Amino acid sequence: MSPIRISRWLAREVDSLQFSAPIDCVYNPLIYARKPHEAYLKRHAKQGLDALFLGMNPGPWGMAQTGVPFGEVSFVRDFLGIDEAVNQPPVIHPKRPINGFECTRSEVSGRRLWGWVQDRFRKASTFNKRFFIANYCPLVFMEESGRNRTPDKLSLQEREPLFLTCDEALRRLVKWCQPKCVIGIGKFAEGRALAALGKTDRAIGTILHPSPASPAANRGWQEQAEKQLQRQGIKLPSYAANTK
Repeated sequence: MSPIRISRWLAREVDSLQFSAPIDCVYNPLIYARKPHEAYLKRHAKQGLDALFLGMNPGPWGMAQTGVPFGEVSFVRDFLGIDEAVNQPPVIHPKRPINGFECTRSEVSGRRLWGWVQDRFRKASTFNKRFFIANYCPLVFMEESGRNRTPDKLSLQEREPLFLTCDEALRRLVKWCQPKCVIGIGKFAEGRALAALGKTDRAIGTILHPSPASPAANRGWQEQAEKQLQRQGIKLPSYAANTK
């Protein structure tokens, strides 16, 4: 099953789930931002990867706007070469508008992650020959105040059906991508990869999440993440090689 078919299956499955208070509004960018999301899959998803990087779920100013994991607008448009029309969710939270590629808010996690990719690999095509970035859960959860609520904070009865579906989507993506390892961007994603993939010869590891809410990430995220990758046997290109 191709990444686009997996994405459309996942979009339908999670769109049928119900969530209650304190969740006030749910966005599904796999549906309303399908065009840029599928452009990302077509251009950048590859088979035979060194590693699949796995995030938690979309940020309100990143994938929620652009349909691309950690999708800081400037990097999606200028580095990844994607600028497609974004529709509107059925219900919009007044404090979390969807402006698509006109969004002026910065997704700090995305700026750090894709900024590192650009800094280290120079070209998106160089990166995506070996790596791909995906999210475990495609939904954005907002409380009445507009505050973001992460999937791990959902109630047990709401987490279970969501995680079952996302686990299956991850297994399908891994089967297609055939990565040598899966790297969780943060401990939550690593835990879900371990739960979904079970006993496997494929290595599963983690790097520090680039969120500004993490004090550790605010003390030189890139340097720390690279050291973690190197300890897990992930070889990175030298800066000198990429300046030639």
